[in-house]
Amino acid sequence: MNREQFIDYVQKKYGTKPDYPWEKLPAYAVFRHSDNEKWYALLMDIPAEKIGINRDERVDVIDLKVAPELVGSLRKKPGIYPAYHMNKEHWITVLLDGQLDAKEIHSLVEDSFRLTR
Repeated sequence: MNREQFIDYVQKKYGTKPDYPWEKLPAYAVFRHSDNEKWYALLMDIPAEKIGINRDERVDVIDLKVAPELVGSLRKKPGIYPAYHMNKEHWITVLLDGQLDAKEIHSLVEDSFRLTR
């Protein structure tokens, strides 16, 4: 799944359009619940080194909320990292590079959507 596919999926599944709140970070998109404005996903392009990848490039990632008891086991999966820019006890960062298939990402988004209600 790539950035465009993620945006398309979220718009179709949850009726949520990306919000780009930071002028200086035009590639950062927040996805919020329409009723309470709480974030359930944050899409970013960040330097790979920020999540421990030894490459000199920017990568697309999403931060998603997960149940605290699942954080440790999820971070053992390829493509899932400690949350970048969020509480590491409740959030994870998912690399959008194909390591996780769309079905796995959809499940994580669903959990994040539910947990942030």
